[in-house]
Amino acid sequence: MFWERPLEHALSNLRKNVHAPVRLVLWDGREVAFSDEPEVTVRLKGTRAASAFMKPSLLSLAEAYIDGYADLEGDLNAAIRSAEAISRSGPKPLFDSRSGPSRHTKRDDREAIGYHYDVSNEFYALWLDPRMVYSCAYFKREDDTLEQAQLQKLDHICTKLMLKPGEKLLDIGCGWGALVIRAAEKYGVDATGITLSENQFRLANERIRAAGLQDRCRVLLQDYREVPGEDVYDKIASVGMFEHVGLKNLATYFGVVRRLLREKGLFMNHGITSTDVENRAVGMGAGEFIGRYVFPRGELPHLHRAVHDMSAADLEVHDVECLRPHYAKTCAHWSANFERVLPQAVAAANERTARIWRVYLAGCAYGFEQGWISIHQVLASKRTRPGRTALPLTRDWLYRS
Repeated sequence: MFWERPLEHALSNLRKNVHAPVRLVLWDGREVAFSDEPEVTVRLKGTRAASAFMKPSLLSLAEAYIDGYADLEGDLNAAIRSAEAISRSGPKPLFDSRSGPSRHTKRDDREAIGYHYDVSNEFYALWLDPRMVYSCAYFKREDDTLEQAQLQKLDHICTKLMLKPGEKLLDIGCGWGALVIRAAEKYGVDATGITLSENQFRLANERIRAAGLQDRCRVLLQDYREVPGEDVYDKIASVGMFEHVGLKNLATYFGVVRRLLREKGLFMNHGITSTDVENRAVGMGAGEFIGRYVFPRGELPHLHRAVHDMSAADLEVHDVECLRPHYAKTCAHWSANFERVLPQAVAAANERTARIWRVYLAGCAYGFEQGWISIHQVLASKRTRPGRTALPLTRDWLYRS
């Protein structure tokens, strides 16, 4: 067959250049091992799977799996490490020089959010914590449970914002409402959350009513650009949302925050950031995989770009905290949870979607651990006039019990 010689050549080169804990089993029974003690077996079902190894990348290898042309047996984390080793066998840069900004109209963003978050609430509930907090947790100890760490994250944000009873809080991109519920319940604020996901909107308001907080807590189905008013909120939080804004729209995004926030009010932006100073996506096909199958139109700014655009919007930065190790642990928890409920995840969505998420969650845990991407909480205040924001002189208050 015409593909046999190129495949043999590709596998021969991989055997010479790759050492990884993986074994390939071809559809005709032949086996190729890249280690004396493989921890994972990849079974190729035909020539379409074989083509992924001709010019391997994290994208091509993932697609062979999610399209059902290959199956995995064994340790998923070993499979992710092996995919990186195989992808690096050729001259592939860590960051993608070809990536560029994408469109971010209101319609585009609504469709992108719907694609990612409206799989089903039941699907997400299978592997998230009981509050369904879908963002980086905050681990005070190595052995914290995911539920503990997510509650600690909510309180860490509320503490950073110095929430006080009676204040008005806006949560931009509020997910299933965990932060606004916690802020209203424990800190006594009047909390509003906004989301573009209809599933999140419905379940968040159900949870608010169940907690008896509907008089001072609500979630709206609304684009951040459509929130009305000026100087409306004492505090604003945005957690895991500005990744969806787009590099060209960062000025608009932070401008909306400035418009809605009262003078000297506090703003906390919690978001994934690029580790590349040119704001490029992760290379080797990883960024392409996420953009094509997980987060359409997602774009990650480097920390310096985020701070620059915040400052240009009269948001004075007071504190920056890197949570990269925390997100590596968070994604590892999510991935482990997902592995335990894989049959249920397939039933709640479908086989292909479950395969996408299986690769995505384990891959993100690995990517954060390796430092391919990072995440930062940036605390700022609106300062358009001379004077000082009412923050303590030291950071001790950030870590009070």
